[in-house]
Amino acid sequence: MKLQLGRCLLQERMEERGVTADGLAQALLYKPERLKDYVDNKRIMPLQVAISIADTLGCDVRGLYELSPAESAVSSR
Repeated sequence: MKLQLGRCLLQERMEERGVTADGLAQALLYKPERLKDYVDNKRIMPLQVAISIADTLGCDVRGLYELSPAESAVSSR
């Protein structure tokens, strides 16, 4: 099934684990502004970044975004 990315859930995952954006950025050697762009949905995380963030936070990579089934352009009848 094809999925569509929704809202970024990074802020929620950080709050669940008691991690700040500055702390996560420091652990990953990223700029905090970059993480803020993900949280604000200004940028989509590349897969490698999402895996690194999920591994650092101890969550599933699929938990970093809301996911919903994509609307199919072709309807099957």
